[in-house]
Amino acid sequence: MKALVVYATITGNNEDVADLVTESLEDRDVDVEMTEISLADPADFEDVDICVVCPYTYDEGALPDEGMDFYEDLQEEELTGKVYGVAGSGDTFYGDDFCKAVDEFSKVLADTGATKGSENVHVNLAPAEDDVKKLDQFAAELVKKAQALND
Repeated sequence: MKALVVYATITGNNEDVADLVTESLEDRDVDVEMTEISLADPADFEDVDICVVCPYTYDEGALPDEGMDFYEDLQEEELTGKVYGVAGSGDTFYGDDFCKAVDEFSKVLADTGATKGSENVHVNLAPAEDDVKKLDQFAAELVKKAQALND
C-alpha cells in the first residue's frame, strides 16, 4: 500500500503533523512519500492508495499561499477509489476560522470522488501528546479504510 503526505508549513508545526502521520503510516507497513505542497502535484495522488493533506490555516481562515495552485489543481482531479485524510494546524485564537484550511481541503478531496478515511484532525499550534494519539488513530483509520476498499 502506498501513501502521499503533502504538507504546508511556516512555523514547522505542520511539518511535525505530517511527520507524525508519515511515521504512523510507515509503522503500518505503508510505503509513504512526504512532500512540501509547493513541490507537489495533485496528479501524484493518482499513483497512491492513501492521499493525505496537512495544511495550516493562516490568519482569519486563509489557506496557505504556497498551496493555492495545489488547491486549485486538486479540484480538477478524479480520485475515485482512493482514500483521503486531512490533518493540520491552526490557532484557536481565530475562533470559527480555527483550522478552516483543513476543512476546505477535505471538501475538495471529497469532490474528487475519493473516500474519506478518517475524520479531519485539527491541531492547535504544535502537536501535543493528545494530538499524537489522534494522528496515530487517524493513520490507523486511513489504512483500515484503504484495505477495505482494496478487498
